[in-house]
Formats: sequence, structure tokens, C-alpha cells
Amino acid sequence: MTAPTPGLPIWVDLGTADVEDAQRFYTSLFEWTAHVSGDDYGGYTIFNLDGRPVAGAGPLFGEGQPTAWSTYFSTDDVDASAERVKAAGGKVLVPPFDVMEQGRMAACLDPLGAPFSLWQSGTMVGAEVVDVPGALTWSELTTRDAEGAAAFYGEIFGWVARPTDAPGLPYVVWELDGRMIGGMQPMVGNAWPADLAPHWMLYFAVRHCDETAELARSLGGRVTQPPTNFALGRYAVLQDPQGGTFSILEGNS
Repeated sequence: MTAPTPGLPIWVDLGTADVEDAQRFYTSLFEWTAHVSGDDYGGYTIFNLDGRPVAGAGPLFGEGQPTAWSTYFSTDDVDASAERVKAAGGKVLVPPFDVMEQGRMAACLDPLGAPFSLWQSGTMVGAEVVDVPGALTWSELTTRDAEGAAAFYGEIFGWVARPTDAPGLPYVVWELDGRMIGGMQPMVGNAWPADLAPHWMLYFAVRHCDETAELARSLGGRVTQPPTNFALGRYAVLQDPQGGTFSILEGNS
């Protein structure tokens, strides 16, 4: 595969308190297969869909760190991107480092505290399949400062924030060179818990939202937002047994 366009969401992985149980849960939920790397990579798990990588999982490294999904954005120079993060008011939690020959990465926070990672590809480009059932289909920033986020991510990745006229809560889409690549949900009004931290929510495509939500429950997960209709389909917010939060999306056919 060729190197991805800088600024695209290209990979997601799960830091979890129980990698083995995460393998059980997600392979059953999405029909993934789990492939565990050698000791050189700390037993990092690659999840494949039909033989192609779609996501990863690994153990937690910090005491008290919660189980959580992370979103990675492509860059052709992770060191330069990390410097832009700091200059734009964000933080670099983990400075750029090499992941063997696979690539180079850094872990960051935006100015409101939403975590994300940077990935400069080597032999590992990122997810090889998207927008099909069982694969990542949408990345969405949930934040209390949409204007500040628009300025920050525009500086880092060249994104343009386009408000939409969708009914209900205000919503923004991210565009890169005219291509819609993700969204932003401003936390306005009383619908959002005061202690909900800004974050990147990831959505996996599914064929049947209700059935997948029920399957997640039967596998020991939780349904924190029941299946709900909106303009583009039907979605639900789930948690795996260790508390990792993610969403599923059944698009309109």
C-alpha cells in the first residue's frame, strides 16, 4: 500500500486492562481474527477482518490508566507535527519514537484535553479496510470548544470545519482538500454530563445496529446509548467488559 494522505484518521487501537478478554469480545462482536505479535512488540494484537488489518489492542502501561480506544492520524513527519501540536496549545504526552520498522508515533492532547495520536507509516500503513461492516467508518471529536478545536486541528492537519444544518444538536464536519473525513459534536446545552471529558469517538460500521448492541450485551459489554435513529442511519454507544467505549453505526441503505 502507498503512504496515506497526511491528516487522515488511519488507525485505531485499544489500550485495555485485559487483552485476552478484549480478543474474546471483539472477535465475537465483529467477526475479527486476533493476531498477537512477538515479544519485540510487547504482544500487541492486530485485529483482522477478512485477512486485512482494521484495529489493534495492547496492554495498559500507566497505573490508573482507563481502558480506552485511541485514534491515530497520519503524518509524513511526526516530529514536525508534534512541534505544531505544542505551538498550537496542545500537549505531547509521549514524544515521537520508532515502533521498530513499522513506523513512528507520538501521543498528544488537544488544548481541551482530547487525546489523539500521530502516525508516520513505515511498513505498517494503517487500517487496510474501512467503511464496511466490522471496520472503522467515522471519527468524531466531542468537545466543549468547537471554535478552538477548529483552529487547533486546522493548524495541525489543514482541516476545515464546516457547520451542518442537521436537525437537533449542532454538528460540524471536518474536510480535508474538500473530502469529508470526520465530524465534531459540540457539547452544548444540558444533555452532556459535566464530568464528560473531551474525546474522539470512533464508529464501527455494522449491518444491524440493534442485533450488534444485543450481542455486545450478551458478551459482557454494556449499551450506554441504546440504538437511535438519526439522519444517516441508526447508531448506539457501547462499552466492552473493561469499559472501553465505542459506537456502532448502521447506515441507511
